[in-house]
Amino acid sequence: LVVANFLLLNSDGPISGFAKNGDAIDTAHRMHQTCSQVFRYAVATGRADRNPGQDVTGALPPVKSKHRSAITDEKEVGELMRNIEAYNGTLVTRCALKLSAYTFCRPGEICHMEWAEIDVDKAEWRIPAHKMKMRAIHIIPLSRQAIATLEEIRPLTGHGKYVFPSERAPSRCMSEVTILAALRRMGYTKDQMTAHGFRSMASTRLNESHLWHRDAIERQLAHAERDEIRAAYNYAEHLPERRKMMTWWADYLDGLRDGAKVLPFKKPA
Repeated sequence: LVVANFLLLNSDGPISGFAKNGDAIDTAHRMHQTCSQVFRYAVATGRADRNPGQDVTGALPPVKSKHRSAITDEKEVGELMRNIEAYNGTLVTRCALKLSAYTFCRPGEICHMEWAEIDVDKAEWRIPAHKMKMRAIHIIPLSRQAIATLEEIRPLTGHGKYVFPSERAPSRCMSEVTILAALRRMGYTKDQMTAHGFRSMASTRLNESHLWHRDAIERQLAHAERDEIRAAYNYAEHLPERRKMMTWWADYLDGLRDGAKVLPFKKPA
């Protein structure tokens, strides 16, 4: 409510001064939501007479969805994979880029990956519920390429908690900005590719292949489930197909990287 009121009281006209600042507006909405929940509880338990958050409802400008630039053209995807392979930065960052491509997880999920979450025998990475947006376990089937990437970095970071630790403070994980900075270092502008762009890249190419059930793709992307209770129990939904899909995806990326002739999509047996 403090942030929301600040926006209301310090704007030029109808909040136009802050309408250009998407981060400030998003913060205001989050603060409004959190404070309203506190006051609703206070009213329900007799600790408050009313919820002042209602006074702000409808006064804040809506949060505008952000377009995340991504490479989706096959030739450009192949070039991106070659650039990642040739990246001359640290091994930790290069492996984080490769895992971003092979698993198309969110940057925060990649950076917070822990060795304890990896099961090489099952070829799975299980992200605990408390790390996920919908507070539900998320299973990422690991392709042989993803496992090879993990084994490549294990001698360097395998003794610690995080797969991708911070260079300055090994007890902490890598910053999400590191992946974005690496893309910029490779010459990709904000209008070409972002750290979240690996997700859009995978979503576009997988859907356009017409080989995989749309629900399997959405489940692997861990997109928000409208029913939170359903989401908590559906973390293994479409898992057999997702295993095949993740293997196909990694092989597809490697084929584009190596300059293989792009043939019509064929679903693996």
